[in-house]
Amino acid sequence: MMRITPIAEKDGIAQLRVEGRVTQQTVEALQSSCTAEFFVHSTLLLELSGVQFVDAAGIEAFRHLVQKGAVLFGCSGFLTELLQITDAGEKGASDSAPADQYAHDAQLLARLRRGEEEAFEQLVRQYTGRLLAAARRLLGNEPDAQDAVQEAFLSACKAIGQFTGTAKLSTWLHRIVINAALMKLRSRRRKHEESIEDLLPRFDEQGEWSSQVAPWEISSDTLLQQQETRTLVRHCIKRLPDTYRTVLLLRDIEDLNTEEVAETLGITPNAVKIRLHRARQALRTLLEQNLVHKETYMTGSELC
Repeated sequence: MMRITPIAEKDGIAQLRVEGRVTQQTVEALQSSCTAEFFVHSTLLLELSGVQFVDAAGIEAFRHLVQKGAVLFGCSGFLTELLQITDAGEKGASDSAPADQYAHDAQLLARLRRGEEEAFEQLVRQYTGRLLAAARRLLGNEPDAQDAVQEAFLSACKAIGQFTGTAKLSTWLHRIVINAALMKLRSRRRKHEESIEDLLPRFDEQGEWSSQVAPWEISSDTLLQQQETRTLVRHCIKRLPDTYRTVLLLRDIEDLNTEEVAETLGITPNAVKIRLHRARQALRTLLEQNLVHKETYMTGSELC
């Protein structure tokens, strides 16, 4: 048995709660209810946390509704997997944003699709800060980062009709700016990258470490609390060759998963894992060298 309950109607947005079993016997009622809402409202939100079972016909019905512009939220992890609508790098739909955030994004999306100039201005005001921060991390300088963000917004504007609303708007924009930044990196004149072999652990024929590694005695909490340490971390990341720095930033800072990084960079997931492991080892060595040097300097100063 399936139950459909109207929740709210505001500013051209309708919200329906779907509960129970969505099967071949009930999809017609679902499609009928949603079609009626589409005639009156420009945007439809479907809250699916109460859906207990979906068969193949139900899955196809939900996909069809998404293509028409419906926004689905509150899905269980299993339903999300069946629908294949959750971005691999995002949290599962069961941890999705509150309905009011979906309503806000849906309303903004509807206005963007209508070509409203004020909606585009709102999009730029709302997301420029976080997109600029992501571009800066990858490109390392302000002019290139600003260019990448501008290109990302232009690309988003052109492709807004292709955005179905199944992922968060912020996630979609984040991916666009990441791709824009990587395009800029690729277009730069290629320079010879220094080897990081000297920054990696060395082993003798017996498999033992052949060089002494400086102890890591400072806790992560302390590193994060000190502004000067955060600056040092950023400085050490910049010292890594682009091949390793990009993977480290995408995986650890931008929070893309291994498969997403591989797809974005056009390499295999195994290559991502290898580069990430080596980048983390090299970064740790750089941090250890700088922190030990700083500690030695401070101790010497105190003795003077």
